[in-house]
Amino acid sequence: MAPSTVHLATDQAAETTTPPAPAAALTLEERLALVNTHMTARLDEAAVAYEVNTAHLATEPVDLGDVVTVPLTPTLQPPPPHPTPVAALLQRAHHRLLTGGWCSGALVDEDGARCMLGAIRTEAHGDRGLEAGAVAVLLEAIRRKFGDLDSVPSFNDAHNSGRIPLRMLDQAAGLADTRSL
Repeated sequence: MAPSTVHLATDQAAETTTPPAPAAALTLEERLALVNTHMTARLDEAAVAYEVNTAHLATEPVDLGDVVTVPLTPTLQPPPPHPTPVAALLQRAHHRLLTGGWCSGALVDEDGARCMLGAIRTEAHGDRGLEAGAVAVLLEAIRRKFGDLDSVPSFNDAHNSGRIPLRMLDQAAGLADTRSL
């Protein structure tokens, strides 16, 4: 009788054991939530470990009034001038557009804002040779970035804001400086 009892026990075990259902794949949101929970727990453990490891260190509070010294109303200061004349002229023209405003369609508008050529002409103070050198370097910098264009005024007038023309003046100043112009 014992052999049949053993047989019954094996049959019962075979009937009650079913293979587990395959796990459903987690969605991206579920995986991110799982990783977030895991990382939060690790960061909390690290914060506690840091507090425990540094509890014995004496620290003095820092008065930020002694450390942070900036003007309450920051002013736009020009960077140190380039040592070469054309690069310095382009840099001054860039600063003039930053502080005085940029315009298109005119050398100077009614508010005093200037276009790229107007700023160069103003900062050249009547030196036509220096002005021509600056405009040539600026046009070369523009052509490197935007392809073959007719002139600096046409490039200036093709933009709705001064962001790109200002950037090109800055890049032209760097180009003139590297060439010692």
